[in-house]
Amino acid sequence: MTQLNYKHLLYFWTVAREGSVTRACTMLHLTQPAISAQIHKLERSLGEKLFQKSGRNLVLTEAGQVAFRYADDIFRTGHEMVDVLKGRPTGRPLRLAVGIADSIPKLVAYRLLEPALSLGDPVELVLVDDRPDRLLAELSIHALDLVLTDSPLPPTSSVKAYNHLLGECGVTLFATSEQAAELREQWPRSLNGAPFLMPTENTTLRRSLELWLDQEEIRPRTVAHIADSALMMAFGQAGVGVFASPSVIDAEVRRQFRVEAIGAMDTIRERFYAISVERKLKHPAVVAICESARQHLFEPARPHTRKPRQPSRAATMNPPPAAGA
Repeated sequence: MTQLNYKHLLYFWTVAREGSVTRACTMLHLTQPAISAQIHKLERSLGEKLFQKSGRNLVLTEAGQVAFRYADDIFRTGHEMVDVLKGRPTGRPLRLAVGIADSIPKLVAYRLLEPALSLGDPVELVLVDDRPDRLLAELSIHALDLVLTDSPLPPTSSVKAYNHLLGECGVTLFATSEQAAELREQWPRSLNGAPFLMPTENTTLRRSLELWLDQEEIRPRTVAHIADSALMMAFGQAGVGVFASPSVIDAEVRRQFRVEAIGAMDTIRERFYAISVERKLKHPAVVAICESARQHLFEPARPHTRKPRQPSRAATMNPPPAAGA
């Protein structure tokens, strides 16, 4: 088994943290050749290049980024151990790095993460909002502890991780109070020709809405395709068009954006997942997030069955279950 030389690791960590060998020399009271030689020995023992040149600067490679995160934890824990043994309070919060898929409304993300902030021990959240594929790449190299998304990790994914279903809810359509009052009449036929704000393509909600509209033979007038849910709600608040939102945040959407519900499409189901590299969740904040979502926030996931079509053409079409669900 390869024995890790912690002195070499310390030199590497200092260079990476300070951003240059010159500043690390000042911190460690060593010469540049001495530090460079020790880092080269560490690279040989690990079998990976940790730095690469970019112009006149050194930047971390992908392996270097992983090594730096582990080294940071190692030396922070070492400092904490010394403080504990000397009877000094550490004040170190529990760290949780979470990736949030850009298709998840920010209000839903907050409701999911809120239990992590209510633990007895302090928690330091690091939140990253991005495309799911980029977040999963970060999860695979342990840059993130968890990814929150509205679609499960597909079976064909090269990322070794596990889906944890948090729950599901229906979908509600919103508009300004004047628009909502008008569109509630003859629902859902009143949506024909109505101005509509659509999520961007390749999102779960977009596919579900298109399926429902096609099933009901409704053709709204799409005025914008918007990726960011908060921006979509702002456009809806301004009266630009009707927008859809998960029903779990109905009250917050009405209050914050001063809009009214037109109708609930309960047979369109929005599912939310926590994806982690652990099959059995251990991080206290992650456990709190999952337990709270399943027990208090969402409805329990129910079987997806196709219901008979009703004469009223009301929302009776369920989207097919998501892959890997």
